[in-house]
Amino acid sequence: MVEEMNNEMTTFESRSEGDVVTGTITKVEDKHALVDAGYKVEGILPISELSSLHVEKMEDVVHQDDELQLKVIKVTDEELVLSKKEVDADKAWDNLEDKYDHHETISVEVADVVKGGLVADLGVRGFIPASLVDRQYVEDFSEYKGATLDVKIIELDRENRKVILSHRAVQDEEANKEKEDILGRIESGRVYEGTVQRLTDFGAFVDIGGVDGLVHISQLAHQHVEHPSDVVQEGASVKVKVLSVDRDNERISLSVKATQPGPWERAAEQLDVGDVVEGTVKRLVPFGAFVELIPGVEGLVHISEISNRHIGTPDEVLEEGENVKVKVLDVNASEKRVSLSIRELEDQSANEQPAIQYEDEDNNGFSLGDVIGDQLKKLK
Repeated sequence: MVEEMNNEMTTFESRSEGDVVTGTITKVEDKHALVDAGYKVEGILPISELSSLHVEKMEDVVHQDDELQLKVIKVTDEELVLSKKEVDADKAWDNLEDKYDHHETISVEVADVVKGGLVADLGVRGFIPASLVDRQYVEDFSEYKGATLDVKIIELDRENRKVILSHRAVQDEEANKEKEDILGRIESGRVYEGTVQRLTDFGAFVDIGGVDGLVHISQLAHQHVEHPSDVVQEGASVKVKVLSVDRDNERISLSVKATQPGPWERAAEQLDVGDVVEGTVKRLVPFGAFVELIPGVEGLVHISEISNRHIGTPDEVLEEGENVKVKVLDVNASEKRVSLSIRELEDQSANEQPAIQYEDEDNNGFSLGDVIGDQLKKLK
């Protein structure tokens, strides 16, 4: 009889803590499952040892007759406690460490939305902090639950069972690659259509197809610009010419004024000798006054051409900032020179004073001829 009992005992395998065994689910309860693991007592798989994530019901994860790899976490003659999450974790850590070392991108399904971020099941609990979910600010994370995201492992601590993931890192990597591609295609000297992204005191940043270039304030217009907002506004479309591309430092220098006719080109088209135009006195010098006719184009009114009377200095007649009418005497766009005169307009005005006009008939019905005729008759 004793011999038969000993033979029966030998049909069960011995178990030790840390052993990985293959077991079959024999019964599923709400908070645990019973497992046939070839031991003298049925093993227990608690719900807490089912997954690294929170599980509401056992049947959401395991079913009767499922065959699982499980780790022994407690064993006595009367009790065998098993863990699925420990086996999953061991496999996962080896896999995660390899992917972390090789900076690989992995796909994960968001299992839950928690305070501060998202949780994913990697065999171990992976956490995506809110700041690493997206490049843009996210107001509501609920739409991410159940979504599949490509992520990078940015922190891995096996001892403390800590895995930090980042979807933003993948987005940044893709954006940088796209930026490199765009930088590789941009050519110096070419003109592009761009959008003003933001203004600073020293210029404007313009998006030209996915990368931003800087239009320095000196390149915004041919005339002097006090602040970029005087010339362009955020969101506006502008044509820009690429001055230079520094691919190593990802810097692009752009120019708006290089796409526009220069002020002297416009002067050659708009000003002709003899034209009378209005301008603003910009500067007074001992030998005359400089009058701005077109933004960036100033003409000289020599002191001898300021007035038809003799003056000692231009400020006897003119003030800086004053608007005046001038006559164009000469235009030399290639030498950036325009000669002007105010005196000629004064002379012209004097010569054009109207002569006294007499009416043929006054209000009484008498004409000048009638009066003179009467006088002549008396003399005769």
